[in-house]
Amino acid sequence: MEQLDPDRLSAAQLAAMRRSLTSGRGALTRRSLLRASGIGALTLGGLSALTSCGIPPARREDGSAAASADHSEQEKELNFSNWTEYMDTSEDEKSRPTLEEFGKRTGIEVKYTEDINDNVEFFGKIRPQLAAGQDTGRDLIVVTDWLAARIIRLGWAQKLDPSRLPHAYANLSPQFRSPDWDPGRSYSYPWTGISTVIAYNSKATEGRKVDSVTQLLDDPSLKGRVGFLTEMRDSVGMTLLDQGKDPANFTTADFDGAIGRLQKGVDTKQIRRFTGNDYTADLDKGDLAACLAWAGDVIQLQAGNPDIKYAVPAAGYITSSDNLLVPAQARHKANAEKLIDYYYELPVAARLAAFISYVCPVDGVKDELAKIDPALAENTLIVPDKAMTAKSHAFRSLSSEEETAYEEKFTKLIGA
Repeated sequence: MEQLDPDRLSAAQLAAMRRSLTSGRGALTRRSLLRASGIGALTLGGLSALTSCGIPPARREDGSAAASADHSEQEKELNFSNWTEYMDTSEDEKSRPTLEEFGKRTGIEVKYTEDINDNVEFFGKIRPQLAAGQDTGRDLIVVTDWLAARIIRLGWAQKLDPSRLPHAYANLSPQFRSPDWDPGRSYSYPWTGISTVIAYNSKATEGRKVDSVTQLLDDPSLKGRVGFLTEMRDSVGMTLLDQGKDPANFTTADFDGAIGRLQKGVDTKQIRRFTGNDYTADLDKGDLAACLAWAGDVIQLQAGNPDIKYAVPAAGYITSSDNLLVPAQARHKANAEKLIDYYYELPVAARLAAFISYVCPVDGVKDELAKIDPALAENTLIVPDKAMTAKSHAFRSLSSEEETAYEEKFTKLIGA
């Protein structure tokens, strides 16, 4: 007999995930500057696992998974699952320096596996075990904020012990400190941040700066050469900000207003198309004069094309994150917490940031990063300064009903 799953995904949500995984944020490569590594396509097995029905395991009253036996004292080991190219490696690619240093310092042997190709596929691997109250074989995982929120909501993440996280607690950047899906970071800590900004090809704009969504949608000189993203939270979130609305606290009427604003851009053919991360080729060639873009892509494009510029709108920008979680029933929770805290030590955080070139969530890392690469330390796409941080906004969590309704409206807008 089929059981009700309160988190079963609608057709609109599945369509959004397909877009994300084949060309959108889910398909972003996790890599250092000029290092390319594809993420892999959506699998039907992963989607089936996401939508399969079942009864979530019993939760404690606080919503967390029941504490499991921790074998960290007896077993000096740790199983860590992460994305590809999301960890520093030596020049010969035969070792991972920061992980090796952690092992030498603590005596904990880390089994590090790059087995996360996309959020949906990975969740499909671990969901049956989590639902059955079983150990996934992983003590630490890295997942994007929407999936982290789902795992926490289902009671499948262990609550972290603040006493084992002194560096993480002290050094976590304010902009990542309290997402609405995990207030106070009781269950998670960010591994890295992902920022959405405006990118433009200065040759294609004849030297004009493009620095607002209003300009993208209204500037006649850009007509037919503007790109928005197929990720709803990015395109609608940036439009909400431009309209003076808060993406962390908006109504359905606000959402509809943003959709209407974008629809006008479609109807007037101001918007050339909605894209995943395939906008990079068009922007590089100048076929797109300006577009919404992800900061990691901008850094890489700039390395090969001096005409590529970016702007942070005065209205602000959208930030999301990839996050460290300890799954329910993990055997080595204390060991995992030691590793989380280790990566929030400033010298260690700097070495990681220098390699992967994404937004570093560790406050105060700039001086340490400057010792490695002064240019990276000054890049606000990696180390946001106070002005950049002040403009950062997160898109609020959505109920299942909201997500279904909003994705249906957005899918109609972009013609997907």
